Amino acid sequence: MTGSIEALRQEAVDLFRIAVDAADPGPVTARALEQYASEIEAAKTVTLLAFGKGAVAMAKAALPAVEGKLRRGVIVTTDLAAEPVGDLDVIAAGHPVPNDGSLAGGKALARAASEAEDGDLVLVLISGGGSALAVYPVDGLELSDKIALNQALLRSGADIVEMNALRSAASRLKGGGLARLAHPARVVGLILSDVPGDDPSVVASGPTVSGASNLAAFKRAAARAGEAGFPRAKLDRLIATDTKQTATGSVANRIVGSNSISLYAAVNAARERGWKVMILDRWLEGDVQEAAERIHAAAYKEAALDGALAILSGGETSVTVTGDGLGGRNQELALRFAGLCQTMPIERDWCFLSGGTDGRDGPTDAAGGLVDAASRQRMLNADAAPDALLANNDSYKALAASSDLLMTGPTGTNVADIQIFLMR
Repeated sequence: MTGSIEALRQEAVDLFRIAVDAADPGPVTARALEQYASEIEAAKTVTLLAFGKGAVAMAKAALPAVEGKLRRGVIVTTDLAAEPVGDLDVIAAGHPVPNDGSLAGGKALARAASEAEDGDLVLVLISGGGSALAVYPVDGLELSDKIALNQALLRSGADIVEMNALRSAASRLKGGGLARLAHPARVVGLILSDVPGDDPSVVASGPTVSGASNLAAFKRAAARAGEAGFPRAKLDRLIATDTKQTATGSVANRIVGSNSISLYAAVNAARERGWKVMILDRWLEGDVQEAAERIHAAAYKEAALDGALAILSGGETSVTVTGDGLGGRNQELALRFAGLCQTMPIERDWCFLSGGTDGRDGPTDAAGGLVDAASRQRMLNADAAPDALLANNDSYKALAASSDLLMTGPTGTNVADIQIFLMR
């Protein structure tokens, strides 16, 4: 790589890290809890429940605020993020596919919530990934069914709203289930949002948010899951037995971090560094190929103009998996973008980054991908055929061959994805 391309790539990484830092779960949790100090003081005891990819950092930040009141604490997070936190029970669980740890974590959360009494406060710290990390199936479903359902949804191309509608119907925790278990205790939910519109009923499938089931989204997700191989008889039984209409006690939910906050942190930083900034989409979603085409079309059009340009977006795309390769939506988006630039080259120095703010894209150790105009040639030089690998959903192997994997390690947060295109 030339020095100018290396500098461009480093700039993209710097802006991505700024976006991630804006959703640092520790500081945002600590600031939010300042406003609940009187409620914590008035409570007889506090039960601390944290689950999701940012659970450890959120719980650490909350401990000083509940000192002297803590009755019990449970943390459920990924195996990479799990670490001891005071006397809290820390359970490592599976993501994106739930495992035995997920079931143990879900049961531990349910048990702790159920032990809370009138006059107690249940502080629930929720971050992205919670739907897979903490599972407790309804009667008639086993963990193997939950795993099969999750795999079917991941293969199907269902969006996050559809996924969560179906997950909620299949769970004792989701769709307000955890808040119902905590009744009659007071529940406060602090939420790191990784979903469009920052709807608290969607993050981790809304364990502290009760309300009507999203029947339309459920039906769409059920149809997709059925087409992807999940038994239709079990899907029919879920809608027939959905009980997410019952009331909960006193519940307050608050969004403390989100994709939009992170996106605008990167936007503002880019402007301060002298970039002309275009926000392509405040929530980039849909098929990963269509998303790559949108970004490429905008970049190709702007390439005819003078000046340094940054095109940014945030959101969460989807991949319909047809192969058996290894990768994630961000890696595939980066690889597809590089392919489009092969067909319609951008005649400027450029790079494109797509990364998950949690530091883990799909079932891999990479956060995403960072490509430039020479990426495909580097793949070919390493005997990696990018088109064949893409057809097998093997974006990880392709990007590894060209040294284009975005590797950050676990970030301790999760507010969906950020895309950054830079061009000089």
